[in-house]
Amino acid sequence: MTEADWSIWMAAAQAGDAQAYRRVLSEASAWLRRYFARRLPPGMIDDAVQDTLLAVHLKRHTYAPERPFGPWLAAIARYKWIDRLRHLRSAPTELLDDDVAVEGHEEQVTSAHALERLLAHLRPAQAEAIRLVKLQGFSIEEAAMRTGQSESLVKVNIHRGLARLGRMVREQADVE
Repeated sequence: MTEADWSIWMAAAQAGDAQAYRRVLSEASAWLRRYFARRLPPGMIDDAVQDTLLAVHLKRHTYAPERPFGPWLAAIARYKWIDRLRHLRSAPTELLDDDVAVEGHEEQVTSAHALERLLAHLRPAQAEAIRLVKLQGFSIEEAAMRTGQSESLVKVNIHRGLARLGRMVREQADVE
């Protein structure tokens, strides 16, 4: 597509041709993405493109059809780019402390190890069903497909496995 095509489409859009308007906005969007990709952080590109397209829409009546569309679009994009830069400068920043506190993972590791020891006392089908559904978040249907068990058997294995785990925990608590 050439800039002359853009100008023709925009003139047609001003005359009420919705298809030409969609086409010019689509082409302008692709050009704007490239324009802002060289000038802004990646997280700001989509917003800048949308702001510019909105400005084009709101100011479309000011476009002079005898003039090229590209420079008109570039001028609007430049103003939106400057607005974004001003926003970056005025955005509050927070200094990060060099001493970042990191919590220990001892409790999680200990719990995971204890849980694996308990699951080792279950039948393999029960332990696998509990791991898939209760620990990894799979649905009953997904667990059934992964294990080759029927959905009802997965439910039974989970129920029986959890009941057995509960008994084992209660028995260990009584011993201690």
